[in-house]
Amino acid sequence: MAVYPDALTVGEARARYFAANGFAESGYEARWVRLQAGPVPLFIPNTSARARAVRFHDLHHVATGYDTTWTGEAEIGAWEVASGCAHHYAAWVLNLQALAVGLLINPGAVFRAFLRGRHSRNLYREVFSDSLLAPTVGEMRRRLHLDTTPRPPTPRDCTAFAGWALAGALVFLLSLFTVLAPLLAAWIFLFHS
Repeated sequence: MAVYPDALTVGEARARYFAANGFAESGYEARWVRLQAGPVPLFIPNTSARARAVRFHDLHHVATGYDTTWTGEAEIGAWEVASGCAHHYAAWVLNLQALAVGLLINPGAVFRAFLRGRHSRNLYREVFSDSLLAPTVGEMRRRLHLDTTPRPPTPRDCTAFAGWALAGALVFLLSLFTVLAPLLAAWIFLFHS
């Protein structure tokens, strides 16, 4: 887990987050985003909906401390789903996919992050502006209720997790089918014609 000191401003912490991960603010305007799946690079379009959501997502990385590894992205995906992505539909889809992947690679971490999200807030209901970068990281953590001790899971928490895990699995499988179906069709056309 990456740790950004409470005394840094959110803007300073985001700059450190960018530097540590090879990101830049100009990435919000890029046409494509590169993801690394082991040795294989994957490219996804940086739609305006994704770019709008990722501005908040990056601040969530700073506030929560979740890193950008596969497990870290699954954790923040579960946290954002549990705390709600509001009208950021790209965030819902990407986070549900990340949650599903996380269930395969580190289900315990994903469950803990989901529980944390159930008892905290996020920034998705706000309007993005530079004013979000001015407070300290500690102030933002307090505002989002990230400074509290984790609570034990309730039956409602477990039921919610099961429901969102199922939704994540369905979204992931549908996304996978959407990508693989044209490739399979092309393969069949090229090699079985």
